[in-house]
Amino acid sequence: MRLRSTLITTTSVLSTLALLSACGAGTTASSNGGPLIGVDYPRSDTDFWNSYITYTPRYAGELGLSLKTTNSQSDVAKLTANAQTFISQGVKGLAMAPQDTAAIAPTLAQLEAKKIPVVTVDTRPDSGKVFMVVRADNRAYGEKACQYLGTKLKGKGKVVMLQGDLASINGRDRTEAFNDCMKKNYPGITVLGEATNWDGAVAAQKLQTDLTAHPDIKGVYMQSSFALAGTLQVLKQKGLLVGPEDEKHVFVVSNDGIPEELKSIAEGRIDATVSQPADLYAKYALHYLKAAIDGKTFKPGRTDHDSTIVQVRDGLLEDQLSAPLVTADGGTYGGVPSLKSDDPSLWGNNLG
Repeated sequence: MRLRSTLITTTSVLSTLALLSACGAGTTASSNGGPLIGVDYPRSDTDFWNSYITYTPRYAGELGLSLKTTNSQSDVAKLTANAQTFISQGVKGLAMAPQDTAAIAPTLAQLEAKKIPVVTVDTRPDSGKVFMVVRADNRAYGEKACQYLGTKLKGKGKVVMLQGDLASINGRDRTEAFNDCMKKNYPGITVLGEATNWDGAVAAQKLQTDLTAHPDIKGVYMQSSFALAGTLQVLKQKGLLVGPEDEKHVFVVSNDGIPEELKSIAEGRIDATVSQPADLYAKYALHYLKAAIDGKTFKPGRTDHDSTIVQVRDGLLEDQLSAPLVTADGGTYGGVPSLKSDDPSLWGNNLG
C-alpha cells in the first residue's frame, strides 16, 4: 500500500495545483497591461498536463502577457466553444493542445479569419494553419523506447505497448515509430499493441490481461505517464515489481519525465522514460504567441534554445524541442544517449 499511497499523494498535489489554475478559467491571470492572450488547457487529469498548467502563468508574467485560460477536458466541442469565448474576449493570440487533431480544422479556419494567431502545443493539427507548433519529435519517442527495450531484451521476447489515442498525431507517431523500429532492428521481439485512449484504468486492465495470457512478457512501453500508477500496481500484483537484477524483472519505459517517473527509475521500479518538456512547452508556446503579436516571422533551422524548427508541410512550422531518454545509469542504448534520472537539467527534478 505504501507504493500506491505515494503515487496518489503525488497526483493529488499536482491536481490541486491544476485546479487552482484551472479555476481561473476565463479570468485574467496576470494584469500587467500587456497583450491579452488565451491558453486552453487540454486536460487536468495527468501529472504532465498539471505541470504544464503550473508553468503557464509563470511564463506569461515573465513575457509581460495578460492571460485568460480555459480547460477543454480532451473534448474538441468544448475546445471549439472555448475558442469562441476567447474571440469574444478580444484575445490577440491563442495557444491550444487539441487532442483530436483532425476535428480542430474548422476552429483554426475561424481564428485565421479573425486574424488571431494560434500556437499548438504538444500536438500538430492534421490540417489548418497555425503560427507555430511547439512540440518534440514524437516519432523519436517511440524510437528511443524501442532502442532501449530492444537492447535490454537482447532482441528477443515480448513487449506490451500501451498506446495513446490514435486519433491524436502523438499516439500515431509514437505507435508507428515504435513498431517500425522493432520490425527493422529487433525482429525477434513480438509487440502486443493495446489501444488505451490515454486512459490509465484501461491501460492497467489490458496489461493485466496480457500478462495473464503471456506470462513471458519482459517489456512494457507506456506512451505516457497516464499508465504509470496502474502499470506499477499490476506488476506488483503479479509479483513482477522487482529490481532489474532479478530475472523476473519486466523492463518498463514511460514517456513524460514527471517527478514520479524519475523517482521510480532511481528506485528500480521502472527503467527509463523520455522527458517531454512541460516547462518548455509553456515557455515557447507563449514566446511564439508574443512573437506573432509583434509581427515576427520564423523559418526552418536551428534555434537559440537547442531545438530545430522544421517545415512539416507547406506553410506549417514546428519547433521540435529536445526530449532526452532518461535512465538510471545515463548509458547509451542502441545508439541513443541518455541522461541519468537525477540530472538537474530535467524539468521533473525542478518542479518545486
